[in-house]
Amino acid sequence: MADTVAHPSHPGAGHGDGATKRDFLKMLAGAGAVVGAGAIAWPLIDSMNPSQDVLALSSVEVNLDPIAEGSGITVLWQGKPIFIRHRTPAEIKAAEDVKLSELIEPQSDADRVKAGHAQWIVLIGICTHLGCIPLGNKPTDPRGEWGGWFCPCHGSQYDTSGRVRHGPAPLNLYLPPYAFENDTKIKIG
Repeated sequence: MADTVAHPSHPGAGHGDGATKRDFLKMLAGAGAVVGAGAIAWPLIDSMNPSQDVLALSSVEVNLDPIAEGSGITVLWQGKPIFIRHRTPAEIKAAEDVKLSELIEPQSDADRVKAGHAQWIVLIGICTHLGCIPLGNKPTDPRGEWGGWFCPCHGSQYDTSGRVRHGPAPLNLYLPPYAFENDTKIKIG
């Protein structure tokens, strides 16, 4: 019978060509480690990207046509309620006539609305005291002494420009970033 075991002196033993089975296994293990690390890292890195629902809410377009004068609507933007009110001429005049010295956080009405669009006020609908949602966006809601918004949690009151007039709230209602795309449409965000 023929001997099937390779001897070191046998020319097919692999010592003369410089590559061994051990070198091949090391290379295979290294390649597997790289592929495995990539398979673990990719989902981790991808999970840090904003989800599709967040991207969808990064900006919101709102049609202003259906909002009757004197009423408002609430839309969601980045998980926050946004109050959009179509102010009446009387509400605009009341907001413009306020002496800044009477305000807790002095800010003119002109600084809170877009030029040429004084009839529209757009606010983040979260009380600046402890984060409650004020009432007043619907005509049937209580609006407080200044006709704006009333926070039912601790009694803060805001005027028709969203400026704090009474209560524990230290700041005016915040303004979201928004722009008019035309006279009847705004883009928030």
